[in-house]
Amino acid sequence: MTPPLPPRQRGAGPDSRPRGRDHRRPAAVLARLYEARFGTKPRSIAGLAGDGSARKIYRLSGDAPSTIGVVNDDLAENRAFLSFSKHFRRAGLPVPEIYAEDQAKGAYLEEDLGDRTLFDLLTAKRRGSSIAPEVLQVYRKAAALLPRFQITAGRGVDLRVCWPRAEFDRQSILWDLNYFKYYFLRLGGFVFDEQRLEEDFALFAAHLLEADRRYFLYRDFQSRNIMVRSGEPWFIDYQGGRRGALQYDVASLLYDAKADLPEPTRKELLEAYLRQARKVGRVSRDQFMRHYPGYVYVRIFQALGTYGLRGFFERKPHFLQSIPYAMRNIEFLLRERGFPVEAPELVRVLKMLVATPRLRLFGNASLELTVRVQSFSYKRSIPADDRGHGGGFVFDCRALPNPGRLARYAELTGRDRPVAAYLSHQAPVRRFLRRAEELVADSVKNYRARNFTDLSVAFGCTGGRHRSVFCAEAMASFLRGKLRVPVQVEHRDL
Repeated sequence: MTPPLPPRQRGAGPDSRPRGRDHRRPAAVLARLYEARFGTKPRSIAGLAGDGSARKIYRLSGDAPSTIGVVNDDLAENRAFLSFSKHFRRAGLPVPEIYAEDQAKGAYLEEDLGDRTLFDLLTAKRRGSSIAPEVLQVYRKAAALLPRFQITAGRGVDLRVCWPRAEFDRQSILWDLNYFKYYFLRLGGFVFDEQRLEEDFALFAAHLLEADRRYFLYRDFQSRNIMVRSGEPWFIDYQGGRRGALQYDVASLLYDAKADLPEPTRKELLEAYLRQARKVGRVSRDQFMRHYPGYVYVRIFQALGTYGLRGFFERKPHFLQSIPYAMRNIEFLLRERGFPVEAPELVRVLKMLVATPRLRLFGNASLELTVRVQSFSYKRSIPADDRGHGGGFVFDCRALPNPGRLARYAELTGRDRPVAAYLSHQAPVRRFLRRAEELVADSVKNYRARNFTDLSVAFGCTGGRHRSVFCAEAMASFLRGKLRVPVQVEHRDL
């Protein structure tokens, strides 16, 4: 049975009941508020696209400055946004000015920051996997400003108005984890052992709660909530803020699924963030990094819950389009960082997700495939699959001519020219490589069409020094030259 949404998603609570608002004509409520504030009626009121919440958003234009008007039945959410906006504005942070408010009617007017978000700018300037310098500069500024929200201004924020909870505590974490479980896993039709998954959730939550949580947690610090005006970042949608750990917000920015930031960019921005955090607060890098991967995971889980609810259930394509990118992020995290606690059922579920082809095919996502080419010695076993989907090839080179048996080649490797020349002139080796290239080329074409991001190609021989190394290098050259695919080469036993 699917439970009701946690308060963050449905705006539940005694303060969210309607109190005399004009639900039939929210624009009229805003028009009256505009006239009371500016002394003139707006000439136009245009509705703006929603963001997945129940808020009704308009742009009001006239003789006064262009203004954004919001009508929202959830009075507690409004109170949090208005209080935080005023506080951050007084702290000198770039957030919209609040022009007028009628909290009893759930309406307020705020500064119009324009239409371009950081995500819009990123998308418009994107060329392949590279980030345009002007976009990267905005990201740098946003990363440097985040500690001021969390630490400097965060010291004086009124936590009494937090919505729906004053702290990202155990209850908040379990809300997010169950949001992922019910609205992504359950609605997506994935099979899991609920009891074991709940046990893993409890261990994972305990790990997250070990982090220092004395700061302001913005909660939704991502590219769609950062407006860009005259090359500068401006910030919106922090109404879900509460006390919490520093790691969550920077994870939100760097692992924002559809923004699809390259890993070198993530590393650069994380270091920029940490430098600024150390300037404005006594932040230990080692302690921060100990819990950072866990907060990356929990942020991805929360986002997947939203993709499931808005995508699987409400059939909104925008949310489905983010799923392939989230799968790639999970795949990367499992490979590079593992999981921060012993959570066998949760890790099994994550590996199942990254191995599910249909999750790679939503929307118009086009993920870059990387082929990992390895050499190895059969004396030390076949390389283990660390990607979770088991895709790829293992080619046995032991039937090929062995230069290692010849004294002049014994101390060399397959990367040395004499060995490479010897093997490249052997007809059996040429036939072997030609057939391997044909097989791998077919899989590259198929994997690209299915949005898989990783293909493994391994070559093994007796010692892992000559034949397997030469074949791995030859395959990498073929893939880079003929198929123009990114390649990572590892000689495990060289």
